[in-house]
Amino acid sequence: MWIILIVLIVIAAGIGYGWNAMQPTATSDQVVPYTLKSGTSKSTVAEELAQNGLIKNALAFKVYLKLNSEGSEFKAGDYEFTPGLTYAQIITKLNNADVVVPKTMKFTIPEGYTVTQIADKLSEAGFVDRDAFMKLVDDPSSMKLAQELKVPTGDGILHPLEGYLFPATYDLPIESTESDIIANMLLATRTKLRSIDNLDAQLKERNLTVHQLLTEASLVEREVVVPEERAQVAGVIDNRLKQNMKLQIDATVQYALGKQKARLLYSDLKIDSPYNTYLHEGLPPGPIANPGLDAIKATLAPEASKYLYYVTKKDGTGGHLFAQTYQEHLKNIETSKSTAK
Repeated sequence: MWIILIVLIVIAAGIGYGWNAMQPTATSDQVVPYTLKSGTSKSTVAEELAQNGLIKNALAFKVYLKLNSEGSEFKAGDYEFTPGLTYAQIITKLNNADVVVPKTMKFTIPEGYTVTQIADKLSEAGFVDRDAFMKLVDDPSSMKLAQELKVPTGDGILHPLEGYLFPATYDLPIESTESDIIANMLLATRTKLRSIDNLDAQLKERNLTVHQLLTEASLVEREVVVPEERAQVAGVIDNRLKQNMKLQIDATVQYALGKQKARLLYSDLKIDSPYNTYLHEGLPPGPIANPGLDAIKATLAPEASKYLYYVTKKDGTGGHLFAQTYQEHLKNIETSKSTAK
């Protein structure tokens, strides 16, 4: 009789222990990160969950998985759990790959943005310290990719990395530093340049360095609104360079001024700056913005023409009127004024 009683007590105790072992841990608001690596066995998952305090007993969890034919659908990934979940809740989370979405910084840099505009945008978003960002832009000597791209410094260049920070949409780890962000943008520029067929041969044919290519492309980028006119404007720039004519591009004056003005004054055209193409022949010492791939390609393949002048239409289309002679150009200016909206 006593033996039977003892056996019953042992069985009851075992059942009680098993039942308790399968109960959730104490509820808590504390978030517990857990990484399930690919190829991890069900047994190891049970052990790791127990070690992280998410279940009371690894053996009980293994038995539960066995009895319920669970565990074969667990998905690898980074998870976040809170203590107090039932076995069923934990299993559902692992089966459904309810993983933590990594926090990232996502931003878009439009074509034609200057480095100062980029710095302002990223600073306002809280992604960078503006001063730290601009310090690297103005002194990229510590950046390997800048060296690979042979980014020049000195010679009147205002911001060495101007033109080299490729305009695109970026989705980077939230912990990215100013250096990381710039490195990714430089990498994008290198990648885009390498995507151009026979780039070296094209540069040689046009007698351009990469720096000159990006400089001229930045002029095209800032001057053109209508995409179809990129190659045409690039052709005008080429024609003027070949004839040693001053480019007289308003965008270079805007850059020298360090601000955008709705209307330039004659006094603005006299600003003492190597970027002022009203005063100096040839290309400015460096890019005046960060050009997109289409502007770069247009610069490599300018449209052949005899045009030496163009004026922006004032009809709201953003297009241009082109002319071969100065007299034609003056007529186009009057035509543009007459269609102003």
